[in-house]
Parts: sequence; structure tokens; C-alpha cells
Amino acid sequence: MTAIAAHLPPTRWWHSRAVYRFMRHHLALVGIAMITLLVLACTIGPYALPYDSLHIDLRGRFAPPLSGHHYFGTDPLGRDLAARLLMAGRVSLLVGFSAMLLSTLIGTLVGVTAGYRGGWVGAALMRTVDGFLSYPSIFLVLALAATLRPSPVMITIIIAVTSWMETARIVEAEVRSLREREFVQAARMVGLSRSHIMFREILPNAMGPIIVAASLAVARAILLEAYISFLGYGIQPPLPSWGNMLNGAQQYLASAPWLAIIPGAAITIAVTSFNFIGDGLRDALDVRDDHI
Repeated sequence: MTAIAAHLPPTRWWHSRAVYRFMRHHLALVGIAMITLLVLACTIGPYALPYDSLHIDLRGRFAPPLSGHHYFGTDPLGRDLAARLLMAGRVSLLVGFSAMLLSTLIGTLVGVTAGYRGGWVGAALMRTVDGFLSYPSIFLVLALAATLRPSPVMITIIIAVTSWMETARIVEAEVRSLREREFVQAARMVGLSRSHIMFREILPNAMGPIIVAASLAVARAILLEAYISFLGYGIQPPLPSWGNMLNGAQQYLASAPWLAIIPGAAITIAVTSFNFIGDGLRDALDVRDDHI
């Protein structure tokens, strides 16, 4: 029987039950489609438009959507809103993805170490996590953003260092449940190093919750960037972001509402899509549903 199993072809990842469950989650597929279109539009779109994001046409100020070549209209300086929206999407999405990667890395390292080591090391690390969580993260973000010089890199770092705690808690709980399993005991018996057991044996088996948390962290990072840029502490003009576009539109809500509606809709689409993807990943990677 073992010899027969050894000659069976390996199961392809796209034939796995997790992929099957994810493909049955229709909202997650909608989220994937929307994010794909959004990323493609922000990557390729600015090159296909007749105007760049910095072109100023004072005679075309406050043009409404679908005015000639200004598909989304123009802003108070006559700049093409479609070009600025797509360039802002590059900045906001890049900050969102980068902050997610950095916060997930920090949270995973802290969670794996605390969960596997336990004892005073684990207690000290998790009390540090509790200390960070005791303060509203938005106040930490605003305090750091107001103190440090705002730039896309700095905003990414600020969001990451104030958002890793939830991932650390998830990973720590998952690692604690895995560290006494048979495969970990066997790894200890054959003399594998602690770091090898933590990152080569336990961590791959805890990737499901990490992936789900990471997908939701992108949405949270995009919202935080938009929030602090809207308040004037984030990405600074002339570099556009969805948040500072909303900041510049607030005094024209009555006379030119499209200036706020269009970037607001972009934020809503991006955040909702990542939340849909996170829900789909959570359902797909839930091992309790393996009977499907």
C-alpha cells in the first residue's frame, strides 16, 4: 500500500479542497475580480489617458464627469480627476500592500516566538502586545504621523508598527496549539534546532490564519492611510492619494460633489473587495470544513 501511494502523482494545489471552497465563495471571487481590475487600472490606466495627474488647465476647472476627455471631470486646479485617481490608487494600494507585508512579518515573528517559547519570554512578548492594544491604534498612528515627516515610506512604516498586534495574537494562539503535536515532538527527538522547528515545522502549519489576517490587513492599511491623509498628516500634495483627494474635496461638497464621491467610491471598492477576499479565505482554509 505504501509503495502504491509513493507512486501516486502529487495533488495539484488548484485541485485542493481549499481552492474548491474558495471558488464556491461568490463574494470572494467578486473581490478578486474587483481588485484585479483596480490594480490593472492603476498600473496601466495613467498611460492611456490624454492628461497626466499634474497637468493644470485653469480654464477647465470644475469640469463635471464625462466632459470631453476628462472622464471623471477636473479638480479646482483643472487637473484631470481620472489621472489623479489612478495615480492616487498606486500610492494607496502600494502603502496598503507594503504595510500588510511588514506588519504580518513583525506579528508572525513575535507570535511564533511567544507561542513556541512560552514561559517568561512568551509572557513578556504578549504583555507587550497587550500594552500596544490598550491604546486606540488610530491615536498612535496620528501621533506618529504628526511627529515624523510624512512620506509614502514613513506612512507605511507607521501603519505597520501600529497594526502587527492582531497578527501576533492569532499566530501565538495557533502556535501554542501546534507545539505539542506529534510532528513537533518527533522533530525535537531527532535533534532539530529550535529555529528549524519554529519556522520550518510549525509555521507552515499555521499559515491559514496568517493568510486570512494578511488579506484583512490590506483593507485596514488602506483605510488608515486614507484617514490620516484626509486629516492632513499623511501623503502630501502634489503626490495624490485617495485620502488627500478627499481632504481637498471637502469644501466643494455642494458645488462639485464628484470630487469626493469618486475617491470615496475607490476606497469603498478596495476595502470591501479585500474584506470579501478575507471572508473567502477564512472559509476556504477552515480545516473544520474538510468534510465538504
